Amino acid sequence: MKKTLMVAALSGVFATAAHAQSSVTLYGLIDAGITYTNNQHGHSNWQETTGSVNGSRFGLRGSEDLGGGLKAIFTLENGFGINDGTLKQQSRLFGRQAFVGLASDQFGAVTLGRQYDSMVDYVGPLSLTGTQYGGTQFAHPFDNDNLDNTFRVNNSVKYTSANYAGFKLGAMYGFSNEAGGFSDNRAYSVGASYNYGPLNVAAAYLQLNGVGSQTNNVNGAVTTDNTPFVASRQRIFGGGINYAFGPATVGF
Repeated sequence: MKKTLMVAALSGVFATAAHAQSSVTLYGLIDAGITYTNNQHGHSNWQETTGSVNGSRFGLRGSEDLGGGLKAIFTLENGFGINDGTLKQQSRLFGRQAFVGLASDQFGAVTLGRQYDSMVDYVGPLSLTGTQYGGTQFAHPFDNDNLDNTFRVNNSVKYTSANYAGFKLGAMYGFSNEAGGFSDNRAYSVGASYNYGPLNVAAAYLQLNGVGSQTNNVNGAVTTDNTPFVASRQRIFGGGINYAFGPATVGF
């Protein structure tokens, strides 16, 4: 009788393990080139550069099936310079992205960590700088809309919906993590997109509170080494529309 029970228990364990699906993907890109500048501090300059179009990176992306359409997910993404091998994003090991969360086929995903805001997630794919065709060289002055990923948001919680007949939406909140200073260096954003055949439309909003001051909370949502501006409050609106004609795409 004892042997029968033991066999049944082991069969149950093996059956559970056989149904669990998990995966980890290693990905990345390396960008190197020669850049000529005709006027840099009054002189022309030839340079061997890294990240001229897209920042060099490698990352790990994984998921584990928890059953019922639910899975655990994570992303760890490192940025580095190929010309000298140094870490980017102020020498952070996973400075480009670092988050973990849960994703549902029906309801979407909730993730926590160092992440991109809604401008990057929704408007970025419709902009030239946010795609493989443009990259860094097509960023707006000082990357004032963050479509070129100048900064990421620390201490952030993000919701990304499932795809509902082409419509997706999302929201993000980055905590200040400061006692007595809830709004000191926090960030929040919302965005949405719609895809119908060749048509793509997207819009987003991002607000940063108390970001960029050297005397401000350095452990908040957006640190001083990231943001290109110093302001008590920054508000960024963005929108885009693209339409594909066969192999060509036009947009605004």
